[in-house]
Amino acid sequence: MKRAFLQPDDVRDLVAEQFGTGRRLSALDRLTGGSKKGVYRLRLDDETTVILYVWATGENYWPPSLAVPDDPFTDASGVELFAINHSALAAAGVRTPQLLMLDHGGRYLDADVALVEDVGAVKLEALLDHDPAAAAMPLSTLGDALRRMHTTLGPKYGKLAAITRGEAPQSRRTEDIIVDRALAHLDAVATRDARLGEAYDRITEHVRHLRSAVTARERYGLVHGELGPDHVFVTPVGEPVLIDFEGLTYFDVEWEHAWLQMRFGDAYPALHQVDLDPHRLELYRYAQVLSLIEGPLRIADTDFPDRQWMLDLAEWNITKALADA
Repeated sequence: MKRAFLQPDDVRDLVAEQFGTGRRLSALDRLTGGSKKGVYRLRLDDETTVILYVWATGENYWPPSLAVPDDPFTDASGVELFAINHSALAAAGVRTPQLLMLDHGGRYLDADVALVEDVGAVKLEALLDHDPAAAAMPLSTLGDALRRMHTTLGPKYGKLAAITRGEAPQSRRTEDIIVDRALAHLDAVATRDARLGEAYDRITEHVRHLRSAVTARERYGLVHGELGPDHVFVTPVGEPVLIDFEGLTYFDVEWEHAWLQMRFGDAYPALHQVDLDPHRLELYRYAQVLSLIEGPLRIADTDFPDRQWMLDLAEWNITKALADA
């Protein structure tokens, strides 16, 4: 599809109404890295900046996929999820960009939008790579924030919006949802890669073996869902700020920690502040390996601008899946 991104004229009415006629738009920069929503930096003529999120079809690179019906991590995008989850994180004492305006009625654009504080351009990922000493304080503060999230408990699992509406199904154990999710991802890629096809039975058996060691539990904390150091900005005063939290869900905290271990690597111990079930953690870790084969291969079939990066990510996880099974 031919994608049409926002141009300065598209947001002039928004700027005039939100900031007054005395401040004008001087530049509109589309920021890279997003794959489900558009992210734009609005530069005003008084040298202030704000960030605009845009949930529009043309900003979403992800094609549809078959999904497990009660998987709470599917379709984790949209202004409703953003608004509800933003409030939940604030209640848990977690720093996110300040919400300035929300519109899901098409008042300004033919899309849902949110205007938020611009917290800068420094990501925790960059500090960990290039200035570990500067990363120490925000990493520790992030660990405290995650502990507050993971000890904010609920009796049900699922997206916060679905729980609020009474629409979150609770008929199955969370580990069984993840097993079905993992095997669905394997089904989707086994025909695309001969190595996975040949190892199909071995991988399936390994997933079921991991599941057999997991005991029942009904204790769900707030989890971000895919939190990496690229989803944390660091302000000039060293505050870590969480972004891309539409996937915030009540779920097993092991799901979060499996992801954190993978994404933070040597820095992970600073974030490990709650007790974890090692068997559940290992099942979820392996399920995420399979997810990081299926997802990247699926988006690589689209016009996503960094296709080779996605193919390399899938290849890395194919190697891991085969080695661990």
